[in-house]
Amino acid sequence: MPTNKVGVLTGGGDCPGLNAVIRAVVRRAQAYDMEVLGIRNGWLGLVEGDVEPLTSFSVIGILPKGGTILGTSRVNPLRSTEDRQRLLTNVKRFGLDALIVAGGEGTLSCARELHQAGLPLVGVPKTIDNDLRGTDYTFGFDTAVNIVREAIDRLHTTAESHHRVMVVEVMGRRVGWIATFGGMAGGADLILIPEKPYHLDEMCRVLESRRRRGRSFSIVVVAEGAAPAGEPLPQHVGEGASSGVGYRVAEQIGGRMGVETRVTVLGHIQRGGSPTAFDRILATRFGIRAVDLVREEKFGLMVGLHGTRIGTVTLEEATAGPKAMDLDQFAEAEVFFG
Repeated sequence: MPTNKVGVLTGGGDCPGLNAVIRAVVRRAQAYDMEVLGIRNGWLGLVEGDVEPLTSFSVIGILPKGGTILGTSRVNPLRSTEDRQRLLTNVKRFGLDALIVAGGEGTLSCARELHQAGLPLVGVPKTIDNDLRGTDYTFGFDTAVNIVREAIDRLHTTAESHHRVMVVEVMGRRVGWIATFGGMAGGADLILIPEKPYHLDEMCRVLESRRRRGRSFSIVVVAEGAAPAGEPLPQHVGEGASSGVGYRVAEQIGGRMGVETRVTVLGHIQRGGSPTAFDRILATRFGIRAVDLVREEKFGLMVGLHGTRIGTVTLEEATAGPKAMDLDQFAEAEVFFG
């Protein structure tokens, strides 16, 4: 049976590029004479029946905007049997033939379970952390990396003027993609990531070596999930909050080397603002392909970037745990340590 009405929702943390997905879904669906229903505030909107029709007028001017015009939440509708039933009832009530779900591991894990229960849907990968399997890159990641790079560029001047070690704590509770790419782009002297526990002695040796060669300042980029060798990774203390690792690293460096240190925690700054050109284009391509999959009735899949092409993977594969930083790529960053 042809799809006549498709719902689209954005779940989890907001992310630059979500509006580009929504815009692409609406415009592509119009080409197939599909009606699009926007679901407000993620899965919560389907539980509460909070929806709105989306037309070409709805998406005028939203391409460069950060965040999501539909709103978002971290509500898991599967934690309650009542919420699950209300969600399924509302899908029928609004006459939705399929759903397009843009989200990270949590949102797409719900999508996976709902698809297994018989709900036709397609996933779109959304996370600034770039930690979803089945796609080389996620939209939002490039924007976050550019924000980190710009922050490092600005911190260079004060670090050099005062001969300080500047520690920049960035997002990355479980993976070090943002820290690695942002640190490389900003010319960091050292990058600490969750996938590779750090040693204080080695860390200070690298920084002292730089100073002996005439560089009187250093930039250290720390993912919020980084930890010393032999210790567990820091516990997550709230979305966007500092884990404290940046302050700990700065204290350790200052105490060992006897140098002045300062800490900058970027936090939600990495998540906000207008998406880069790369993220706008990637999100647009994801949205187009998602609608194509709905029209082809190929459900239970997530779109993804494979090289330069937009491909698909199953939701089971996409949500089979976080995609860790490729240590071969991290080794390229290590060339510039010490």
